[in-house]
Amino acid sequence: MLGASVLVGILITFLVIVLVLYLVQRLPLDGRTRQIVQIIVIIIGIVSLLRYLSVW
Repeated sequence: MLGASVLVGILITFLVIVLVLYLVQRLPLDGRTRQIVQIIVIIIGIVSLLRYLSVW
């Protein structure tokens, strides 16, 4: 049962990352700022996924 809860947490985290990246695309930002925000979101997402996998 523990594995299922970890899998659900990873799935929810992944969906939130995709949703935030989609919303960033919808914002009226210039290309450079949008790229920086996307990189920050991806880094935060990777860190949170690694925490779910108990790497940290």
